[in-house]
Amino acid sequence: MKNFLNLISDSLTDVKEIMPWDLEERMQVNPGLLIVDVREPYEYDAMHIEGSLAVPRGILESACEWDYEETVPELVNARQREIVVVCRSGYRSVLAAFSMHVLGYDNVVSLKTGLRGWNDYEQPLVNRQGKAVEIEQADDYFTPKLREDQLRPKV
Repeated sequence: MKNFLNLISDSLTDVKEIMPWDLEERMQVNPGLLIVDVREPYEYDAMHIEGSLAVPRGILESACEWDYEETVPELVNARQREIVVVCRSGYRSVLAAFSMHVLGYDNVVSLKTGLRGWNDYEQPLVNRQGKAVEIEQADDYFTPKLREDQLRPKV
């Protein structure tokens, strides 16, 4: 039986990943780079890369096409642009980049390690108001907080 990580691994046959330092370099070299953040709206509001486009994973495919309530024109018109998809830890972004690849996006990659890794690399994050988020605050936010019922049962 396959699990979530198997799904990610299978998608990586068609998806390229880049590291935070690669993204930093790409942002300097290509001002037209589009960063697509596929986390949930509350996650994006808490902290994100300044200038990134919020497109939650749950509506991504319809956001990439015309004639849907979720259509995001900038994203629909970006099929030839360089795109880096980001999420919290780099898993949802792999699945999102895979979907975008299938939908005809030519130059889309996923940020390996996600925004957690971006923060570990001490790169800036801002909140919904555009104010800088302290590295320590982001560290705390990105630290998993699992409830007892979310843990694998002991056999």
